[in-house]
Amino acid sequence: MIETMEQSDANVLGYRCVDEITKDDYATLTPAVESAIKQYGTVRILMDLTEFKWEKVNAWGKDLGFGKQFHDKIERMAIVGHGSFGKHLTQLAQPFYAQEAEFFTDSDSAWTWVKG
Repeated sequence: MIETMEQSDANVLGYRCVDEITKDDYATLTPAVESAIKQYGTVRILMDLTEFKWEKVNAWGKDLGFGKQFHDKIERMAIVGHGSFGKHLTQLAQPFYAQEAEFFTDSDSAWTWVKG
């Protein structure tokens, strides 16, 4: 499940990924990002993966499509997580999902960077 974080404001969007992500999660995420891009031109996104378990296979196409559709409109993507898994995802984020990506182990530092 992907939940919108209450710290989201204007073109800085935060999402918490909990347990497993399905293709239906992209039916909520994609229009929200699209709307912010229409209003502001670009967005900055924080993805909190501290409670993330895995993404269902049927969601992979939607995930890749999201990156293809928005890569040039996502200025920064902060990924919050633990261990090497989050670091590896961050390495994939920059070439496929965002112009710039950084990994953080705490959300306060991530919010500071993504807003900055």
